[in-house]
Amino acid sequence: MPHVLVAANPIAAFGRRASAGEQVIAALQAAGAEAELLVAPSAADLPRLLAAAVRRSRPELLAVVGGDGMVHAGIQVASAAGVPLGIVPTGTGNDLARGLGIPLGDPGAAGRILLSGADRRIDLLRVRTADGAEMLVAGAVSAGFDALVSERANGMRRPRGASRYTLAMLRELVGLRPISYTLTLDGAVRREPGVLIAVANNSSIGGGMRIAPDADLADGVADILFVRPLGRLRFAALFPRVFRGRHVGLRPVRMDRAKVVRIEAGNAVVAYGDGERLGPLPVDIEVLPAAILVRVPA
Repeated sequence: MPHVLVAANPIAAFGRRASAGEQVIAALQAAGAEAELLVAPSAADLPRLLAAAVRRSRPELLAVVGGDGMVHAGIQVASAAGVPLGIVPTGTGNDLARGLGIPLGDPGAAGRILLSGADRRIDLLRVRTADGAEMLVAGAVSAGFDALVSERANGMRRPRGASRYTLAMLRELVGLRPISYTLTLDGAVRREPGVLIAVANNSSIGGGMRIAPDADLADGVADILFVRPLGRLRFAALFPRVFRGRHVGLRPVRMDRAKVVRIEAGNAVVAYGDGERLGPLPVDIEVLPAAILVRVPA
């Protein structure tokens, strides 16, 4: 039976799944696997500790228990080590797990896939920020309204929990202003104001918001959502349609596809990827085809 390294986030979903890591370990050991649990004291410590643990134990599978932040950390390590990545989704978003067909809200079912599933190669997005740092993203890179909401929410101390993001969204909506973008898609330059842009590898972000309903995790290209300037009420009315993937074809919405993307902006805008802060614009994004193995339902 394989050696499985399990990295768990005890505060995923605001602590409601704190014991999920131990449950996964118990299930793996009951099935005869050699399983090791790693719980990092903080999100900042996780990438370093995870990389060191992989080098030391050389697992056949790296499994992450948590939300999209844990997945984001896991892909950095798994792709570099050439180790398949398993996902037990226990966070609030779980968008990559959703895109891969991994069961949500059932750590036991997701945990069983770690041993009974099949390995699938998917693409990743390699992002280079203005300061020269590089990061891999599995889901999407955003640098518009939703990134501004995340930036504001991360700077707020209260309220705690999901309501903080709702309040941040309302505050950003009140101050909604167009951003002057310069976009370079596979060498073609376009200058245009907009309020939202996302370069998507996966079809959804933010817990099921289907920003790119036709995106394919293994087609070698990114789907780019761009929303042109529109008023606050029209923008607020657009969001329910985005959750259902019914925004494609609307007049303010433009969809493109590209392998290499550069995003620049005249305003001070920060890019986010997989819900994690990447850094201020400009950013350069490149699709890396078949860059990582992920464990999915057989």
